[in-house]
Amino acid sequence: MAPKEKEEKLLILCVDRDGDISVKTEIVTPIFGRQKNLDAAVSLALKDPEEPDANAMFEAVRVYDQLKKQGQPDEIFEIATISGSQLLGVEADRKLVRELNEVLEAFPANNVILVTDGYSDEAVLPLVESRVPVTSVRRIIVKHSESIEETAALFGKYLRMLADNPRYSRVALGVPGLLLIILAIMYLGGWLYYTWVFFLIILGVILLVRGFGIDKATLRFLLWIREYEPPPLPVQIAGFAFIAGAIAAGVGIFLGINGAAALFGTPPANLEGWLSLLPSLIGAFIEKGIHLIVIGVCVTLSGRAIYWYFKRDIRLLRTLVITVVVAWSSQILLQVSSILQKPEIGETELAFAIIIGVLLAIATSLIALVINLKYGSFFKRKKKIEEFEQS
Repeated sequence: MAPKEKEEKLLILCVDRDGDISVKTEIVTPIFGRQKNLDAAVSLALKDPEEPDANAMFEAVRVYDQLKKQGQPDEIFEIATISGSQLLGVEADRKLVRELNEVLEAFPANNVILVTDGYSDEAVLPLVESRVPVTSVRRIIVKHSESIEETAALFGKYLRMLADNPRYSRVALGVPGLLLIILAIMYLGGWLYYTWVFFLIILGVILLVRGFGIDKATLRFLLWIREYEPPPLPVQIAGFAFIAGAIAAGVGIFLGINGAAALFGTPPANLEGWLSLLPSLIGAFIEKGIHLIVIGVCVTLSGRAIYWYFKRDIRLLRTLVITVVVAWSSQILLQVSSILQKPEIGETELAFAIIIGVLLAIATSLIALVINLKYGSFFKRKKKIEEFEQS
């Protein structure tokens, strides 16, 4: 006994990529079966007689009826309609693929006859062919009369669309209107000779704005400003302290460079001259700029300390110790500056400043350790910090 041949399942698939069926008739896609597709096509045609997707659905029904009459006993036919989205692009293709998979799960077709309105074949055909072979493509193009009356009506329809649709009216009416206003102003001012120059400037600005998306970027920026929510208070304080500290440090660096530059009028001509002048340059830089630089660093660290306080973080204590050490370092650097500029003054004051700095760092660390031991429960996260650990 010869094996039974495999049944051939052929799907007549109508595709509406721009989603007009769902929008205009509120019919949920995908649509299965001859009668449901015929009813949907009639409903769409009644809603919009000029809709080409209705003609495509009628053609799908006609092809289905014709194949049913001519089909072989081992062939099974089904008709379905899927739709995309008015957004087109990726969103429409994703919806089409989702509905196509749903159709193929209900009717696992071996081949497909694709019916479209002719405007979306390039986008739709690869999506369908990647999932099931396409044996034929039917493109339905609505025929128009060539009479002068219908041509005028067609032009009138598109002119109304240019006037009523804001997407097109901004360019089709707004730009010419702006140019006419400029022409009138130039005429009244007696500057008619420069009219084309202004026209070119306006057109160039419009093309530049549209080409680089400046208008969309501006709208997004305004939307961000309108919906902006300020960060929490600790973050604001830390951010302000960082900006203020950076400004102070930057001004200090400028003053230091300016003070160092004032030491010489003509730059040295050789390397030996630069090496002999280098200690004085460094000393002058430190003397003129160290105060604001240290203030800037301390302000930044203080803002960070306030942030750790609100967060109840143990790093608050370490930040306070560092702030005190950095603040006293200005005195040490000033003594270094004096020695670099006048080596004869000796190193006694520098040694004294270093000793005081070390003692101050030890005292501050001990105070931080006592605070940690006494008010440790205040901090949410306890971390072992080497400088606070008891030996």
